[in-house]
Amino acid sequence: MVLDSKRDSVEFIITPVAKAMSRFDPNTISWASFVMAWVAGILLFFSPYSWELLLPLSAVAVLVSGFLDAIDGKVARLTGKASKQGDVLDHILDRYSDVVMIGAVAVSAWCNPYIGIMAIIGVLLTSYMGTQSQAIGAGRLYAGLLGRADRVVLLTAAALLQLVFMLTLPGTLGAGDPTPYYQYGFLEITGSISLSAFELVMLWFAVVGNITAVQRAVTIWNRLKE
Repeated sequence: MVLDSKRDSVEFIITPVAKAMSRFDPNTISWASFVMAWVAGILLFFSPYSWELLLPLSAVAVLVSGFLDAIDGKVARLTGKASKQGDVLDHILDRYSDVVMIGAVAVSAWCNPYIGIMAIIGVLLTSYMGTQSQAIGAGRLYAGLLGRADRVVLLTAAALLQLVFMLTLPGTLGAGDPTPYYQYGFLEITGSISLSAFELVMLWFAVVGNITAVQRAVTIWNRLKE
């Protein structure tokens, strides 16, 4: 799915909210989105230790951060405050927000760090290709299978799905540990492989993110030949 290319379909939601928030400077909204990304990252990192409370809170924080990021540009255009500086600030804060939230999952107890690292690489390369197209004058590029809106929705869904996993999946005996313990909230793929909801989404980011980066690179190359 590529929700970034479907922005026009949610204008009926974004526009009224942007008008209501037009008294705020768009850069302030960008910073507020960034702060909420940090809140989300902190909640995601600590959520294994109090998952009943922190998983739903982290989902809300991710969603709020993403929504604020969606309306800062709209506010800038409505108020005539759109600028190159604001656009650069938005891109910078977006990338830091991606790394903070996805990185928090990557180093948390929910995720194998190697999967998390590959997810971060996929996400950053996808975003880089989109802005590189704009940098060379070919226009902002949203093509591909994984955009930022998709990442926000999927990370929100991962937190909620992990909550469902914790409530419904039985524990599996920890392999290789002399002291028996039970690991809840991991979906058993094979007898030796179990994945959390977060790992499933991180794998999607890793694989589809890199595919999207290649798709965008090809699109940029073809635009330059026109």
